[in-house]
Amino acid sequence: MAKKISYHLLNIATILIVAMFFSCGNDIKEVQDFLAEKNLPIGAAKNVYLIHTDSGKVKSILTAPVMHDFSNREDHPYTLFPDGLQIISFDAKGDSVILTAGYSITFTNTNISEVKDSVSVVNPAEKTKLLTSQLFWDSNEHYIYTEKKFTLITQLDTIHGVGFESNEDLSKVNMKSIKGSVYVNESP
Repeated sequence: MAKKISYHLLNIATILIVAMFFSCGNDIKEVQDFLAEKNLPIGAAKNVYLIHTDSGKVKSILTAPVMHDFSNREDHPYTLFPDGLQIISFDAKGDSVILTAGYSITFTNTNISEVKDSVSVVNPAEKTKLLTSQLFWDSNEHYIYTEKKFTLITQLDTIHGVGFESNEDLSKVNMKSIKGSVYVNESP
């Protein structure tokens, strides 16, 4: 009799477990919609270390303590780095440009990023450094700009101003409303 009861209990347990497995299925689209409605990321990562290569050559290295992936947004998918990031970009000659910020958001559809909170862009080869509180970066056009206060430090000058635009490596700059000493080479 005890064998018969344990056999029935085993059958009941098996049926319940099988029913649980089949009843717990969620469509991926349903999960994505739920996460988007609740303003939750579809993915998150800690201690991010991302290397981007092209044809076997390292193009950039991104490091960040935290990354949130909001690619489940229909209108404006984005990636958020709430605790900051550092991006080291390399050109064809192997020279680097280092961007560091305390916060970043990158909009996937446009590849435009907003970085803020103690932003610095450093070109070690040219010994040039840009400091500002906010910067926009268009990675498609390789273009950076800000309408905030900035300080540009070069080998010869320290320039302060409001409003700045440049290519990513700070080699071609356009500054608005500047003050400070600027070295001008008058020789041909």
